[in-house]
Amino acid sequence: MNRLFHSRKPPRLCGWTSALVLLAAMGCTKNAPEPTPRLSDVLPQVGPHELRAVEAFNIITDRADRSRALFLEASRVLLHPRCANCHPDGDSPYQGTQKALHDPPVVRGPEDRGVVGMECTSCHQDKNLELARVPGAPNWHLAPRSMAWVGRTPHQICEQLKDKSRNGGKTLAQIVEHNAHDELVGWGWKPGWDREPVPGTQESFGAIVAAWAETGAECPSEEARP
Repeated sequence: MNRLFHSRKPPRLCGWTSALVLLAAMGCTKNAPEPTPRLSDVLPQVGPHELRAVEAFNIITDRADRSRALFLEASRVLLHPRCANCHPDGDSPYQGTQKALHDPPVVRGPEDRGVVGMECTSCHQDKNLELARVPGAPNWHLAPRSMAWVGRTPHQICEQLKDKSRNGGKTLAQIVEHNAHDELVGWGWKPGWDREPVPGTQESFGAIVAAWAETGAECPSEEARP
C-alpha cells in the first residue's frame, strides 16, 4: 500500500502554472506605466547647495509642466530644515538638520510667538548672536499651523501656498514678494555659526517662485519629488 502511494505521480500542473505566471508577468510588463522622470534626469545638474537658474527650465516646453518643475525646485528650499523647522506640524518648533524638538522646550502660543515669559523674541533677537549661538532675524516667530510643512509633500505645500485661507490671506504676488525680500525668509541663507544654509540665494529663490507664479502656479503631482 505504501509503495502504491509513493509511486503515484503528482498532477501535471507545474507546466501550466509556470506558463500562467509567465503570461501574467508579460501582461504586467506590457501595461506598466513609464516611470515619471525626475528633475535631475531632465535639467542641468547642480550641487546640493545650489539652485538651478530660471532659464534652465526653458527646456520644458509645456508651460504647466515647467511651472510644476519650478515649484519642485523651490521645494528644495521650502523643505530644508532651515525653513521647515519653523513650519512645524505641532505646537513646538524644531532645530538642527535632524529636526530635533526645540531645546529648551517652548510652545507656539496663541499668536505663534510663544507664551508669556517664553516669547520667541526673549532669546531670538533681530540678528544672529554668534557668541551665544542663538539664531535671529527681524520678526522671529513660527508659521501658523495651517502652513505646516514638516511631513508634507511638495504638492501639499504648493496647495497651501495658493490657499488664502491657509497662507495668511496673501495673494500670489504677495507670496512672491515675501519669499524674495522678507528678512526672516532671508535668514535661511545666513543662519550663522556652523549651520547649513538653504540652497542658492534669496535672489535666485525669489526668481524661481516668481517664474512659478507667472507660469500658472501649477502644483506638482502628489508623487513628484525634486
